Amino acid sequence: MTSITTTSSWSALQRHCEKLADVALADLYRLDQGRSENLCWTLEGLSVDFSRQRLTSETFKLLFKLARIANVEEKRKAMFAGEPINTTEGRPVLHMAPRDSSGLTSFDAAKLARIQRDAMSNFTAAIRSGQETGMTGHSFTDIVNIGIGGSHLGPMMVTRALRSAEDSLQIHYVANIDGNDLESVLRLVDPERTLFLVASKTFTTEETMINAASAREWLTSFMGEVAVQRHFAAISANNGAAHAFGIDPLRVFNFAEWVGGRFSLWSSIGLSSMIAIGVKPFEDLLAGAHAVDKHFVTAPMEKNLPIIMALTDIWNRSFLNMPARVILPYNERLQHLPVYLQQLEMESNGKSVTKEGNPVDGVVASLVFGMTGTNAQHSFYQYLHQGPSFAAAEFIGISEQGHSLIGHHDKLLANMIGQAEALALGSGTPETPYQICPGNRPSTVILLRRPDPFHLGMLLGLYEHKVMVEGAIWGINSFDQYGVELGKRLASATFEAFEKNITPANPSTARSIKQIMAWREKSDTGFKA
Repeated sequence: MTSITTTSSWSALQRHCEKLADVALADLYRLDQGRSENLCWTLEGLSVDFSRQRLTSETFKLLFKLARIANVEEKRKAMFAGEPINTTEGRPVLHMAPRDSSGLTSFDAAKLARIQRDAMSNFTAAIRSGQETGMTGHSFTDIVNIGIGGSHLGPMMVTRALRSAEDSLQIHYVANIDGNDLESVLRLVDPERTLFLVASKTFTTEETMINAASAREWLTSFMGEVAVQRHFAAISANNGAAHAFGIDPLRVFNFAEWVGGRFSLWSSIGLSSMIAIGVKPFEDLLAGAHAVDKHFVTAPMEKNLPIIMALTDIWNRSFLNMPARVILPYNERLQHLPVYLQQLEMESNGKSVTKEGNPVDGVVASLVFGMTGTNAQHSFYQYLHQGPSFAAAEFIGISEQGHSLIGHHDKLLANMIGQAEALALGSGTPETPYQICPGNRPSTVILLRRPDPFHLGMLLGLYEHKVMVEGAIWGINSFDQYGVELGKRLASATFEAFEKNITPANPSTARSIKQIMAWREKSDTGFKA
């Protein structure tokens, strides 16, 4: 396959970029009085404004040509048809099926997902009503989700974003193999009223299974082995391993191999979120994402929001040479959105090899980071405004406030919009050089109408399809993650060095282990929080 960087469309974009090199955003506003309307797209209570990006309508015309040369629309069709576009693992990519209510994906995939979601819904209703109880007959007051990566970040983000403050059911998330993570939760919960959800597709994920084993040991120390069946449930594609752990077969919630981990919150992996927010709100979350699925499949390229977002990112990364993108949700309930998107984008497209196994020509993917506003304004905005290199920014705001306090929300949104303007236009002519903020730093402003499940689903679906489009244009597989596995293999070998007192071949590794063991030998007390 020909590299996208050798095409005439890529060359045309390079020439266009050179023409715009000395044109500031302030100039672009003067040259196009209708810019703020022409570069803004709206879909069912979701608005995305690109007018503060360092591009023009002509830029988009050239980018659309690039997308067509990369066969984005054909690759999109292949994904929804269930073709094995995850070529390295030989799998379809159908995370859209669990939210498919209109036949966009195959009938069999959507039917299977519906069966799995019905099982989730029935279990959720029983937990929330108190009908499903622990071994001693008490209803559950605490749910502990044990997972990592996609089995953790998505559900945790959705739960924090949508859970009602009035709900008495407490939801906890444990991911890190560091024992402090699990122990801090176990100190808060009553074994008789706690349900553990073990979320792992393979039921072999090391961090998850070590945490699950420790949680089981804690539970059985109070209530005996018989309690495992009543106080554990599994979310996995490996029924046998879940049963061997001691989990009741009726409490194993499956999901298909064609649902990738970082795209899995729509599947049974979202069980903790469904329990946290309720069945109907979870269905609304799926409906919002499905609305974007339909838009992605049917809208022409020039009005297709996931495609437009992806092309804007490619413009910033590959042509304006911006290595980073910062996610700035101005809503505290979205505090976990930046790290969720960090995994979604960097694990998907942080690749340097094409689907054919050739080195990628050029740069792909951005370094993604972020924090909620206005907290971020007092953390790293100094760098965004005056730092020597640029990060493209994505501001996310919600029109309706979602709380009862007076005088907060308009100031919050004023800060967001003001920061976007400051990045774009700078500080004018300040009194001293130290006050100069040069501006000309691009951003996108995304607005949601309401802080509800439907609109959050739309936002997440938008980002998912954006990732797919970028991978399609760069010619990489956005749906594997072999880079994650290398560190795990080396960690296993290093663990053996700890356990068996073996000296590793790598001298730096050996030095680190030697220092750790030397300090342990001299320590007679350990710090404990």
